[in-house]
Amino acid sequence: MMAVDTNILVYAHREDSPWHESASLVLAGLVEGNADWAIPWPCVWEFVSVATHPRIYDPPSSSAEALRAVQSWFESPTLRLLAEDGAMFKTMQREITDSRVTGGAVHDARIAAICVRHGVSALLTADRDFSRFSRLRTRNPLLA
Repeated sequence: MMAVDTNILVYAHREDSPWHESASLVLAGLVEGNADWAIPWPCVWEFVSVATHPRIYDPPSSSAEALRAVQSWFESPTLRLLAEDGAMFKTMQREITDSRVTGGAVHDARIAAICVRHGVSALLTADRDFSRFSRLRTRNPLLA
């Protein structure tokens, strides 16, 4: 099962992104496909935060627009939303310790740990920072 990171969601949503077309095709393939795919819950809320942020986009997406995008993804019958569970601490502890992340990078460790806990085969992302997590395979679907 592939999981999708925030940046791919944002690029697919924002028509002003130089990667919009590529990201839209990737996301449409998942949404309309027959294979299970996933979004970690932290990526859902990070998407809304980034897409509506006035210092990132001018004009930013409205909250209603961002939430409509999320709702459209939720309508995919093959989407799995990945959440933390009671055993998450040990996985998170291992990701933080092994990768030696601190500060804001702990958020990436959280996404990595959620994906690892749920057996994600690869996280689709354009963020090379995820390469520091050895148990998580990543793939940049925007590269030819």
